[in-house]
Amino acid sequence: MEFPNQALEGSSQRKIGRGKIEIKRIENTTNRQVTFCKRRNGLLKKAYELSVLCDAEVALIVFSSRGRLYEYSNNRKLGRDQQAQFRVTKIFSVRGTINRYKKVSTESSNPGSVAEVNAQFYQQESSKLRRQIREIQNLNRHIVGEALSSMTFKELKNLEGRLEKGITRVRTKKNEMLLAEIEFMQKREVELQNENNYLRAKIAENERAQQQQGTNLMPETVYESVSSQTYDRNYLPANLLESNHHYSR
Repeated sequence: MEFPNQALEGSSQRKIGRGKIEIKRIENTTNRQVTFCKRRNGLLKKAYELSVLCDAEVALIVFSSRGRLYEYSNNRKLGRDQQAQFRVTKIFSVRGTINRYKKVSTESSNPGSVAEVNAQFYQQESSKLRRQIREIQNLNRHIVGEALSSMTFKELKNLEGRLEKGITRVRTKKNEMLLAEIEFMQKREVELQNENNYLRAKIAENERAQQQQGTNLMPETVYESVSSQTYDRNYLPANLLESNHHYSR
């Protein structure tokens, strides 16, 4: 259980611990080393947070009293102009950031250099694109079997290997498509066969129904025809009576 006096003493101690310290060199070696480690880690954390939150390029260099180096640099992508300026050195390191600082400081003293660097960059990019276009055109001609005289034996062998691989992939794709088409046609054949059998069964059923209707109607029609041909004995045709009118009574 904590008594009030003890609580007050603890709060006073915490306040004393959070109080400001005098900014001067720490004489105690152990305390100085502990403070250096804590402040160094805090400084590196702040640099990291600044680089992430603000999307800034941050480089930090710290040398201890014993001469040990501690550095930090964030990996941040740059634009085309900045990439052209630092194509030789890696910009994702402290050295790259320092070189960038030197470049910017010199450009601020000479504003005309920015336009020159941009023009040089675009010239390099255009020449690079033209070279790539020529290489692609030559490769296309080599694939169709043209302009092979300038190629060496090794280049021809490499071209042959690429063509064989390409032909193998094309044939594999063609076989896959053929197998898929055959499978589809087989399924379609089964479906058509089932439909044909169904239609045949319907036709046979209709024929049987018509035959049954014909057998049921046959006796009635025969009876009607016979009854229509019978004569009444008491009935004499009128023409027989009229034919003997010239005889005397």
